[in-house]
Amino acid sequence: MPSHNKSAASGGTTAPMKILILNGPNLNLLGQREPHIYGHETMDHCLHCLRSRYPDVELLYYQSNHEGDLIDQLQQTQADGVVLNAGAYTHTSVALADCVRAISTPVVEVHLSNIYAREDYRSRSFLSPACRGVISGFGMDAYRLAIEAVIAMKAQAAD
Repeated sequence: MPSHNKSAASGGTTAPMKILILNGPNLNLLGQREPHIYGHETMDHCLHCLRSRYPDVELLYYQSNHEGDLIDQLQQTQADGVVLNAGAYTHTSVALADCVRAISTPVVEVHLSNIYAREDYRSRSFLSPACRGVISGFGMDAYRLAIEAVIAMKAQAAD
């Protein structure tokens, strides 16, 4: 049964906030792939921890290795905000950047590693100018920080 929050203004209930966590290519291999860069934690474990920490937020999750699938998810989302780790598409995809610009849902770009301390080509993000903010270099905690940012944006918009 979904949780509901009381709306102080209406005295009724409102649907819980929804946040989509959208992961791009190779992020299905978290916990296995280059643990010296990305750590040992799996995305399943991260999601479990996030859902426990934010029981009043409906956290949706989608991962794809295909650029078009990520674009479709962004275009179809009914979420209040998106946490986007586009993986390597960050550095190559004008199409994803155009999509982020085309939707009204706020998007926070995340990276587990500090992309500015890595190879030169990784320091260029096509997504950053289109996103509301960027969180980079905090490992899996980047997802929590991005969720906090989306919650704060939603609260600010309600004021």
